[in-house]
Amino acid sequence: MEDCLAKKMEITVSEAEKRTGRNAMNIQETYTAYLIETRAVESQSEGQCAPVDSLWRRYSEFELLRNYLSVTYPHIVVPPLPEKRADFVWHKLSADNMDPDFVERRRIGLENFLLRVASHPVLCQDKIFYSFLTQEGGWKEMVNETGFQLKADSRLKALNATFRVKNPDKRFTELKHYSDELQSVISHLLRVRARVADRLYGVYKVHGNYGRVFSEWSAIEKEMGDGLQSAGHHMDVYAASIDDILEEEEHYADQLKEYLFYAEALRAVCRKHELMQYDWEMAAQDLTSKKQQREELATGTVRTFSLKGMTSKLFGQETPEQREAKVKVLEEQIQEGEEQLKSKNLEGRDFVKSAWADIERFKEQKNHDLKEALISYAVMQISMCKKGIQVWTNAKECFSKM
Repeated sequence: MEDCLAKKMEITVSEAEKRTGRNAMNIQETYTAYLIETRAVESQSEGQCAPVDSLWRRYSEFELLRNYLSVTYPHIVVPPLPEKRADFVWHKLSADNMDPDFVERRRIGLENFLLRVASHPVLCQDKIFYSFLTQEGGWKEMVNETGFQLKADSRLKALNATFRVKNPDKRFTELKHYSDELQSVISHLLRVRARVADRLYGVYKVHGNYGRVFSEWSAIEKEMGDGLQSAGHHMDVYAASIDDILEEEEHYADQLKEYLFYAEALRAVCRKHELMQYDWEMAAQDLTSKKQQREELATGTVRTFSLKGMTSKLFGQETPEQREAKVKVLEEQIQEGEEQLKSKNLEGRDFVKSAWADIERFKEQKNHDLKEALISYAVMQISMCKKGIQVWTNAKECFSKM
């Protein structure tokens, strides 16, 4: 971790800007660009002010970077991007992806994504990631030249492996089940939070009616007027405070959403392992089949029904020379198959070792982050309740002075 990029470079996504341009289809579109600023840490420790390097990136470029990392490092739980369009929001917040509040929250999420990658012991050393931070022109071409798209597994192939693998690794099966449950629990939690936020918004805003009524009442009361007017003012302030409170709460919700999306990153690692296991089983099955064919040719007996066996009965047996030539070809194929199986075995063991090490790292990070997020959320709720108590305490004092 001492060598990670986050220790050597300050990385911020400092601002977002709405732009208009033409896409690949020559159709005019509106999009948001994000300014990435980086500064070397080393020169600052020496008392010098390092210059800031900056460049603009679109959300689609962040997506391209993450896709590249996911394909290139299939054994790693790659940090997720913030949502492209708002979800699980309380009703006053817009779900429009151009809404300023949402764009600001997404800016924070994109910065968090870059810091996650820069802090990862493996991902931080990737040259494409470093170029993403430092090289604006030609970066997309550089990514495409890696040919990572050719290495990407199709979803159909992954689905096929899921249903046809015979001996799945129990640990990865349990991990996939856990990721499904984690996603389900956090989704439900976010939906409950959005409903609570809606109700809180209503309750706070109704307090504004108290303010209006107390103000109107104070106009017809001579002795009680000042107390009613003051109490009404406290109610108005209380009602107006909910906007800032719930916008702050939305940032805590975003921390939970990150782990909602991390669940898919966990499943991606599990799917890759299933694919590797399925490929190994297919290779082992093919090798067994070829060894059986060699035995049948060598002994002249056919153990199972086959079209080849029927053909031999109908048109006569093969000559010794023909059998010898076929045995020779099979021997080569068997040797090649054994080497391939051995290679897949080693590849599988390395994948499991690397993946499990990263999964353990992820678990530590998850436990720490979710604990901090939930504590911060609870502290905010306590603070909000204290404000409510203080408002009614102030109102009580106003009423007492009447």
